[in-house]
Amino acid sequence: MSRRRRKPRPGAARYLAPAAFLAGVTIAVLLVNAGLNGNKSDTLTTVSVTQTQSTTAPTTKGKPSRAKRFYTVQTGDTYGSIASKVGISISQLQALNPGVNSNALQVGQRLRVK
Repeated sequence: MSRRRRKPRPGAARYLAPAAFLAGVTIAVLLVNAGLNGNKSDTLTTVSVTQTQSTTAPTTKGKPSRAKRFYTVQTGDTYGSIASKVGISISQLQALNPGVNSNALQVGQRLRVK
């Protein structure tokens, strides 16, 4: 008694390839959103904020002085870079901003630093 081999369905590959591609893209997006892109600062995984650069003169808006209590997030800022700019630790920055998600910083967002 011989078994007959089952013929592959001719249209199956047409549907499986796009589905596999979409699954891969979805996983990549989730990893980047979760901050698993390899940028690490201290023990906190961070995601850099990106925005197109303009050719205008730089402003002083993101550079806090001693008297400032808030810092305005600039392009490329992370919790680690902000903490080093203002001279505090990452844990102090997190304590001062308990409702802020460090992986979802947005340009122009204000963070308390003192």
